[in-house]
Formats: sequence, structure tokens, C-alpha cells
Amino acid sequence: MLSIQILQYEFLGPIPLSEWGPPMEKLVYLILSRNKDKFDMVYVGDCQKTDEKSFFTSHEQFKCWLQKSGSEQSLYLAIFPMFESSEEKRHNVIQKIIAQYKPPCNNDDISEPKPDYVVRVSDDSDKDSDDSDKDSDDSDKDSKELNKDE
Repeated sequence: MLSIQILQYEFLGPIPLSEWGPPMEKLVYLILSRNKDKFDMVYVGDCQKTDEKSFFTSHEQFKCWLQKSGSEQSLYLAIFPMFESSEEKRHNVIQKIIAQYKPPCNNDDISEPKPDYVVRVSDDSDKDSDDSDKDSDDSDKDSKELNKDE
């Protein structure tokens, strides 16, 4: 069986998506588009458990995969089994892969959660920087006073 290295993870495959059959459980999967001898990552997702033959063809991003690959024949699947893994662990792997490879059909997955996070961080850091400015002003005064004593 072929395998493909993505970051530090070794995925099994790729195999033509049309050859895949259930069951499938606790894994992260890649949808790849074959372009002559190379594969482009189109989507990364995870599966808790499925027995559905239509798991991929009925996926909400299936149309996007087809758009990016041109045809269902060009779609390939690679899997990274994570037995006994929590959903959180799988999502962690997915986020790392998205950050590195930015698969085009994962856009929705990244853009939604981030804005809140960024806003919160900038609010906190503003408060922190105000405080630290005050501190540094005080310490300047202290050092000037010391110099007067000398």
C-alpha cells in the first residue's frame, strides 16, 4: 500500500475515491486531486465512524472537491487512522494541516472560529500594553530620583 507523508503524519493511500468502501472509523482523511503525477490537497476532514457508502459523495463539500479536481475520477483519498482518538485530537491534526497546506475546500472551517479569537487577544494585549506603559513611566521617575540623590 502506498503512503503519503503530510507534516509528521503518515497517511495511507492515496487510492481513487471511487474505490473506497466502508466501514471507516476514527481517522483523519485527505481528499486529493490527481494532476498527472502529482496530488493536490483539496480538503482535510475527520470521521468518527461511518458505514455509509455515500459518506464522501454526500459530503457538503463534495461539489467543491469536484470543482477543484475537474472530475470524480481525479479525486483520491488518503487516510490517517487514529484509533481511540478523541474528536479534539483529530481536529488538532486537521488544524495543523490546514494551517500548513490551506486546502481550498476547507476555507469555511478556518475562517469562522478565528475572528473572535483574534479580537479577544487584541483587546487583552491593548490592556496589557497600557499597564506596562504606566509601569515603565513609574520606573523612569524612580531612576531619575535616584540620580538626584547621588
